[in-house]
Amino acid sequence: MGAPRSYQTQAIIIKQTKLGEVDKILTIYTPEFGKLKAVAKGVCRPGSKLGGNVELLTHSLLMLARGRNLDIVTQSQTIDGFLVLKSDLWRMACGLYVLELIDSFTLENSGNHPLFDLLLDTLQRLCQGDDSETVLRYFELHLLDYLGYRPQLHRCVGCNSPIKPVVNFFSSSQGGILCSHCGQKEPDSRPLSVGALKILRLWQSFDYATARRVKVRSELRSELEQVMPGYIKYLLQREVKSIAWLRELRKESIVDNNCGRN
Repeated sequence: MGAPRSYQTQAIIIKQTKLGEVDKILTIYTPEFGKLKAVAKGVCRPGSKLGGNVELLTHSLLMLARGRNLDIVTQSQTIDGFLVLKSDLWRMACGLYVLELIDSFTLENSGNHPLFDLLLDTLQRLCQGDDSETVLRYFELHLLDYLGYRPQLHRCVGCNSPIKPVVNFFSSSQGGILCSHCGQKEPDSRPLSVGALKILRLWQSFDYATARRVKVRSELRSELEQVMPGYIKYLLQREVKSIAWLRELRKESIVDNNCGRN
């Protein structure tokens, strides 16, 4: 027997594209199938039953019918609309950044249940008022881990020597830490303080409950804001579009005023 004509799945809506006047192509991330594209027919019509259930930054239960090219969303029910996240400009920008990373790094029809759980947990943490910078850096590190890009943070990626507690270097092209000697010979590396390296190691190796207890000083925040997005830019060979909005909001002090950044 072939695959059933219809199926049900949880999904987080990560992207939308207009299709004609009233339809949309949705990019969704699911626990069983990974990233999928599907058509939401008539969703732009007033009173559509799909409506808000298939908006960006929404966790929904979807029923889909298999189509020749793209599957079709036939029913939808919101599980979590992340309304707190959507009502705060900075946290919404953080959520959109997370969605863009998922879309940029994943292939269609490649299931990764731990990555789905990470995405869902991250959006919930942004809603719960957790420190947004910690949430983002933790997400970045574990996203890369689940997809095979885990940065080496314990031994020099140049000479394989153990990393000493001094200022070392992070190399995006080599995927991790360079010792103080090797880092000076690598033109694309950036200095990394002892404190920043300790935090990256903790976030990479421990669960979120442990990671969130660490208080990060403002100077270390600035350092970490450069390291991980820089590595991501190297891996994707392009800048993540939503990072520019995050940087603009930081300049406007939206973070300091609304998000408890300390």
